[in-house]
Amino acid sequence: MKIKSHLTPLSIGALFVLTFSVCAFQAAGQEVRKLLVNPAPMYPEMARQLNLAGTVKIEVVIGPDGEIKETKVIGGHPLLIESALKALHDWKYEKAPTETRLQLEFKFHR
Repeated sequence: MKIKSHLTPLSIGALFVLTFSVCAFQAAGQEVRKLLVNPAPMYPEMARQLNLAGTVKIEVVIGPDGEIKETKVIGGHPLLIESALKALHDWKYEKAPTETRLQLEFKFHR
């Protein structure tokens, strides 16, 4: 199987410049969901040029099938928010009998 990559040399360099971390906060009484697939957000070129760093907070609702079915931005710079939301499209959690609500923090540092 051949996998196409949409990374350019510039975006690969930007990816290595970014130190990225994610913190998840879960509501009390909810079961813990194992994260199966979680690609990191790309560091936006414009943010790199502006030397922009910061934290993006997003609340997510994970459906019983493990897919993120709802997102709500709580805060962060718009350039970084867009990147975090794009990455969340590909996140996948383990299946569970009920929905789970989490608050995620994406920390972008240069």
